[in-house]
Parts: sequence; structure tokens; C-alpha cells
Amino acid sequence: MNHKRKIFQTLYSVFILTAFLSISELVSAQDGKALFNQKCASCHAIDKQLVGPALKGVEDRWDDKKMIYEWVRNSAAVIKKGYPRAVEVYGQFNKIQMTAFPELKDADIDAILGYIATGGAKAAAPGAAPVAEQSAGKESDSNMLYGILTLILAVITLILLQVNSNLRKMSDESQGVASAEPIPFYRNKAYIAIFAILLFLGAGYFLFQSAQGLGRSKNYQPEQPIFYSHKVHAGVNQISCLYCHGGAQESKHANIPSVNICMNCHMGINEYAKGPKLYREDGSEVDGTAEIQKLYKYAGWDPSTKKYTGDAKAIEWTRIHNLPDHVYFNHSQHVTAGKQQCQTCHGEIQKMDEVYQFADLSMGWCVNCHRTTKVQFTENKFYSIYEKFHEDLKNKKLDSVTVEKIGGTECQKCHY
Repeated sequence: MNHKRKIFQTLYSVFILTAFLSISELVSAQDGKALFNQKCASCHAIDKQLVGPALKGVEDRWDDKKMIYEWVRNSAAVIKKGYPRAVEVYGQFNKIQMTAFPELKDADIDAILGYIATGGAKAAAPGAAPVAEQSAGKESDSNMLYGILTLILAVITLILLQVNSNLRKMSDESQGVASAEPIPFYRNKAYIAIFAILLFLGAGYFLFQSAQGLGRSKNYQPEQPIFYSHKVHAGVNQISCLYCHGGAQESKHANIPSVNICMNCHMGINEYAKGPKLYREDGSEVDGTAEIQKLYKYAGWDPSTKKYTGDAKAIEWTRIHNLPDHVYFNHSQHVTAGKQQCQTCHGEIQKMDEVYQFADLSMGWCVNCHRTTKVQFTENKFYSIYEKFHEDLKNKKLDSVTVEKIGGTECQKCHY
């Protein structure tokens, strides 16, 4: 009987280990929603184009699913192979290199694709900018599968524990060994210790995840004193970003334009009549002409006499994008030297009515960009000092140079 007990205990231990490994694998591979939000949402939406293409129906657009796996892990390698779909996407989006995710397994990518196939987050209301998904949203099929399997494994574990206890009692009785009554699970020190460890690990995990988000403001979308539509100005009317934010090309800060910049145009444009309808985030319609009148009050401008009254005051815009004090970021370094478009960090700003923070602007987000973004070496005097790289490019030893290769991931570049 002791021999049988040892065999059972061995099988039981193997089952418990397998159960925990299965749960761990499910957590990492089946949570497509979490993986999508963590890896994809900064550049992609499911039903609309952002920095990258809309991902709805993505599997139908690729002939080979294995190529999707390769593309996600290293898009540059797939482009180099000349795969038609990869080359098409690369050219369509201004040859902006997709961030590589070599750490993602096939199961992880399948979980993301499964989440995309379910439609993901509920679409935003017409005229409203995208906002963060609410935690009470509908769970994806993969999350539901994870929950069901976890529940089944927990029930089986409890049953096996009870069976083990009964078998031990029967074995002792057959050998004439007196056995005490089983201890209730809520008084069993082993159960209490396991529960405490799991509780500690679970609390630590959620605390760590919450702490990571401190100070980040992705999808932050405050209501401004004046409803200023980038969609109308930068989109419909094609006003260059640098006309209002000249500092982005010449200095560390992009700068908020002064009222005088606005009045350069609005001295003559005093009503909003022909543009597309404007909507706030809550779906309510905006009176564009009334918003222009607010500008006149701030500027101290009398539209009837077309003269300044002298009663001007500053517009108290609410800042949206804000990095910690220990982080150094220079707009001119990225716009002038790096030749980056505003959309790389700010999303499709030309399609936003009310501006929101598109990316989380975390350290990981910036480092991944530096690892994959190719430097424009040709016709760029800023990089003329890198003679070795110019020689390697000329001699075909390199086909490109990323920001990482010129020190873009060194700590002191951003922290000093």
C-alpha cells in the first residue's frame, strides 16, 4: 500500500505542476486583449488607421500566416526578403519601420489575432476621438477560455486533494495505524501557506502593473478653453504643424502658439460656415463660430471695428503631453535631425478634433522606436561625422543605420 501511495503522490505532484504551468502559459499566451493593448495599441487600432494600418481582417490580407509571425517579430527581415505584402505596407506608410517584438511566441500572436477577430474594443461614437477602453468591457474569447480552464483546474485540484486524503486514511486503517480526523482546509497550515503565497504574488503582480502606469497619460483628453480642431486646421485646411509649433523644428519644446498666431488668420475669418461638423468627445455638436468669438475675447479684438481693445488675456490651455523632469527630450533633434513626422509620437493629429495623448511615451516605447527607426544619413549634415557608417553603407556592409547604432539607447542620451 505504501508503494501505491508513493506512485499516487508522484502522479499528483506531476498533475499540480502541469496545472500551474498550464495556467502560466494561458496567462502569457491567451490574454490577447492585454497583449494587444501592451504591444499594438500605440500604433494600431482594429477598425481605423493610426500610425499603422487598421488590423481588422489582417489575416485575410496575408497569404501565409507564418509570414505574419515573422513580420511581428522582425519586419525588417521580411521586407528584405521581398515578401510582396510586407513591401506594400512598408511603402504605404512612408517606410516607417514597425517595432520588432522578438519575444512574442506563435501562441501570443495567435491570441492577439483572436482578439482582433472578435472586434476588440467598442467603436467610438461618430465625431469622437478614440478613448481608453473601459475595464468593464466585453472580454475576448481567449480570456473566457482562460477563465473556464482555470476554474476546471481548480475544481480538479480540490477533488484530488480530497481523494489523496481519503486514500491516506484508508491506507492507515488497513495497516492498523490510528489516523486523526482530517483537518478542515481553512485550518490546514499547508493550504493557508499556499493561499498566502498566491495572494502575495497576485497582489504584487497587480501592484507592479499599476506602478508601471504611474505618471503616464495615454488617451488623456482634457477639455480646452477653446475648442480647437486639428482636423479642420491641419487636416482640411492643410496648415503645416510648424506654422503654429515652430519650436518643434528649432528648439527643445514645440511651443504652444500665441494668440497672435491665431489672429493672423482669424482677423479675416470670423465665422465657421463651410467646414465639417464639429463634435466634442461626448458627441455634442460644437458651434465653430462661437468658439472663434471666444478667441476674440482672449485676444481683445473687436470684430465690428476690427481693432484691438487692449483688454487681452492669456488662453489657459491644458497641457496634454508631459514627460518626467528626469527625462530629456528635444523636438528639434527628432524633427530636424531625425526627420520624424509629428504623427510618429502624436498619432494622426490631422484627424483629431479634440487632441488626446496617442502614445504612452514610456521608456520602453521610446527605446523600441530607437531600435527600429532608420536614420536618414544621406543629405543630412547632422550625421556627417559618422564616417565609418557612411563607408559601410557605401561598401554595402550595411543596408541601413538605426538610432540604436549611433547611441540612441544609451542611458545618458535621455538621462543626465
